[in-house]
Amino acid sequence: MNGAGDEGSQTHPTEPYPRPEPEHPTVVLPPEDGLPRAPIAVAPHRTRSARWPWVVGIVVVVLAALVVGGEFTARAVVVQQIRAQVISALKLPADQQLDVSVGGVVLPQLIAGRLDDVKLTSKSIAIGPITSAVAVDATGLPIRGGELGSARGTFRITADQLEKMVTAALPDAPIDAVALDGSDVRATGSVRVLGATVPLALALTPGAEGGELTFAPTSATVGAVTVDADSVASSPFAGLLKPLLVTQKVCIADRLPAGVHLSGLRVEGDLLVASFDADPAITTDPKLLENGTC
Repeated sequence: MNGAGDEGSQTHPTEPYPRPEPEHPTVVLPPEDGLPRAPIAVAPHRTRSARWPWVVGIVVVVLAALVVGGEFTARAVVVQQIRAQVISALKLPADQQLDVSVGGVVLPQLIAGRLDDVKLTSKSIAIGPITSAVAVDATGLPIRGGELGSARGTFRITADQLEKMVTAALPDAPIDAVALDGSDVRATGSVRVLGATVPLALALTPGAEGGELTFAPTSATVGAVTVDADSVASSPFAGLLKPLLVTQKVCIADRLPAGVHLSGLRVEGDLLVASFDADPAITTDPKLLENGTC
């Protein structure tokens, strides 16, 4: 029986199911020329990190725009405040023409608390009887208190204005007119010599001392005779000219702030240019903003 059973079991052996053939089998085609091909490089997938330079660039542009806008606004505010403070301190008219410019980038200077370079200019400011163009260059201008670094400036005097000042300051001098002649000031008038009226002309070198404009005589001409200041003692007109050949002074300290000191006076063309310096304490001591005295 065992043998028979074995035979029966071998009659229908168990076979695996055949695998289904794919409907569209993939066939690898050989190269047309039969030659091997190099592997094709596949472009790597672009990650987010590749976009970061663009993002950083946009951020930089936005920040730069904010800084430029802030600088523009800060400059406008600073200029307006300086103008208002100067007009108030010097008691100038509210509509006074006064231009203000600030050098350099303003924002870092505001953080530091000082403005490095400030220029003030006006085509016409009244200084007592003088109406003059004024220019001032200030450095180290404090924003939150403290003394000024420095301030230097100039104002201009016309020959007509100078004549009025000189004749008013020296009423007893025989001077009728004042003119600018080269680098000197020329004062003309007349004197009495032996009962006759004789023309007089004085050549004067301009200068400044304290709060005064100074005019040092270099020569005098009486009629047709010219005498140098150094040789006046030996001239026939010594008694007449000696009182005239001394330095003449015109005080204008009472028309300027006490903290502003004249430092020079020179002739430039048809104008007399006065230069001045400001006391660094003018920004901390209100008394220095009041007019000085003669």
